[in-house]
Amino acid sequence: MQTTSARLLALLGLLQSRPDWAGPELAARLGVTDRTVRNDMARLRDLGYPVDSVRGRGGRYRLGAGAKLPPLLLDDDEAVAVAVGLQAATGIAGVEDTSTRALAKLEHVLPDRLRRKVGALRTASSAGPANTTSDVEDPEVDPTVLSDLATAIRDHQGLRCHYRDEALELQPYHLITWQRRWYLVARDPASGHWAPYRVDWMRLRTPGGRPFRPEPFPGDLTEFVVREVASAGWAVHARILVDAPAEEVLARINPAVGTVQPVDDGHCELVTGADSIATLAVYVGMLGMDFTVTEPAALVDELRTVSERYARAIG
Repeated sequence: MQTTSARLLALLGLLQSRPDWAGPELAARLGVTDRTVRNDMARLRDLGYPVDSVRGRGGRYRLGAGAKLPPLLLDDDEAVAVAVGLQAATGIAGVEDTSTRALAKLEHVLPDRLRRKVGALRTASSAGPANTTSDVEDPEVDPTVLSDLATAIRDHQGLRCHYRDEALELQPYHLITWQRRWYLVARDPASGHWAPYRVDWMRLRTPGGRPFRPEPFPGDLTEFVVREVASAGWAVHARILVDAPAEEVLARINPAVGTVQPVDDGHCELVTGADSIATLAVYVGMLGMDFTVTEPAALVDELRTVSERYARAIG
């Protein structure tokens, strides 16, 4: 005998294959009793699928509007997790359009309650530009937290949270996934200051903050996150004096790597970061230009270790 979940999936498939079915006919197809069919119909309604009962001998059933595509049986966390994965993939070259289409289709095959959650996540988030990877393990982000943040963004509902060791009250505006991290762009209602906040460093508090009327964001949200994280949002940061004009460095690096400020006609300062000193050493080595590290001292030590390793490799 099929499990309940498998039987519900088969039942939904039958309901979508033609306009309406008699209860006894469905029971025969599934190899169950009429009573089991009635109970399964109740389960589908509890899950949010629009199943209509039609009067007639033995009872008849049909699938209501909003369930035209093949069914997908997911609980809340599973639906949000799939949406998170698809949203992150929209920033990967070659699959952006495919991921966007798949995310839109996901919404259509979910019950209304889950559709609203996934829809909020889709409209409240976007992906930043792809860049070099890291040797640091990806942080864990609770899908429920992402869903709660997306809902707060949609409903213009303020939130209260602990961010590292600081208690904050914020107005959430947008979620950006970049470099395998999730960031919330939010506004401090007291100071009006905008900033990106790493979601894996946030612990939401209940009750949340007060409802707010959104202010227009001054610029591009994704560019803002990339710029701010490059200068202040990494676990490790560095200031590097590069022996080249700012224009040459900007032409060489991915804009997501960091910020560049001219010093004089032949030098500029690169402010960059990464999740570890080892990754940062690789980043700066890929510049292909002479440079001097001004800070941190740990990066100088790591570069010395790397240079000695390379020297040994060539005998």
